[in-house]
Amino acid sequence: MAPALAALPPGGPLGVAVSGGSDSLALLLLLERWAAAAGRPLRVVTIDHGLRHGSAAEAETVAGLCALRGLPHATLRWQDWDGRGNLQANARSARRRLIARWAAGEGVEAVALGHTLDDQAETFLLRLARGSGVDGLSAMAPVSRLGGLLWLRPMLGLRRDALRLWLSGLGMCWAEDPSNADLRFDRVRTRAALATLEGLGIGAENLAATAARMARARLALESATGSLAGACVSVSPGGEVSLAPAAFAAAPEEIRLRLLADLLCWVGAESYRPRLTQLAPVAAAVAGGHIGAGLTLHGCILRARRGQVVIRREPGRVAAPVSVENGVWEKRWKLDILPPRAEGLKIAALGREGLSRVPDWRQTGAARETLLTTPAIWREDDLVAAPLAGLGNGFSFRLCGMPAGLAAVSLLH
Repeated sequence: MAPALAALPPGGPLGVAVSGGSDSLALLLLLERWAAAAGRPLRVVTIDHGLRHGSAAEAETVAGLCALRGLPHATLRWQDWDGRGNLQANARSARRRLIARWAAGEGVEAVALGHTLDDQAETFLLRLARGSGVDGLSAMAPVSRLGGLLWLRPMLGLRRDALRLWLSGLGMCWAEDPSNADLRFDRVRTRAALATLEGLGIGAENLAATAARMARARLALESATGSLAGACVSVSPGGEVSLAPAAFAAAPEEIRLRLLADLLCWVGAESYRPRLTQLAPVAAAVAGGHIGAGLTLHGCILRARRGQVVIRREPGRVAAPVSVENGVWEKRWKLDILPPRAEGLKIAALGREGLSRVPDWRQTGAARETLLTTPAIWREDDLVAAPLAGLGNGFSFRLCGMPAGLAAVSLLH
């Protein structure tokens, strides 16, 4: 458990996500001992998805256990699923959002999760079945950062059966989620297959070790991608990316694909990379200088301009307005200063109507197509400010959220 816990920031409480199942219960008891020795407070959170009978009772059991042990506990309920999409994927995403919101309110900077070596192996097999590459087959990291919060997985080196044996020795009982035996779910079928593979020598330990090697390979590929970005990519103040095709074409194909995918995700405000079947032909067109009148992919427009390929946000795909209190729009624009009187103000794309109200926008030197997708401050239908188009009125935005691997990219001023 030491590698994950070593990443903890000094002082402050450690959050622990506990469902009541064996893995998270073992995590809680192990961390309780560690916290007592380290003099660190714990905060416990349980997410009740409300998707099956008995989930509320399980959350109450965790709350009761924490009360007996003098540990602060909160139960959060997921109530906004619309019934569409993959249930388990939606539940995981909601769980992260709810925990992050809770952590911010509790002053918690890191949250521990109960993933085990078995989860590592199961995830590897799931992604292998989907044809994942190096990134998808990489091991879950003991420490990761998402949304300003540290997520710790201290038990990645421990087996589930060993943890259950330890809990039984302590006389502890845990909840069994019926969905863990429901063969309609991919992970449950994968878990059953893993038991068969163990007999062929393809055990969880070997799969987890291979996933760890994939993680090392991913780091090397990310480093090479960052070097290519530093050599051939620049970003304008308006968020437009310029790519030098010759340097791009000289790089290995895997590095080209990674760089283009990362840039498209950033400009297009997407969390996931485009499918390889869509990405590969666009990357080949960029490398070969065959952009033509332009290409669109992942919410972006790619155009040829003065020997460069520029990547712009697609005007029709911009994000919905957000309140200025949110401070961030499209995942890559951050409002520098929140005005003292922000009531009724929102951040939204400048758009055609907004740009028509900024007569001097050409003096910025930015392309019209780029400015249409830049952030502006609105009050209802009234344009208050469009800093990137030259109408600041005391407001300013800066670019943010660029992937860590693209830190070497040149930001033009």
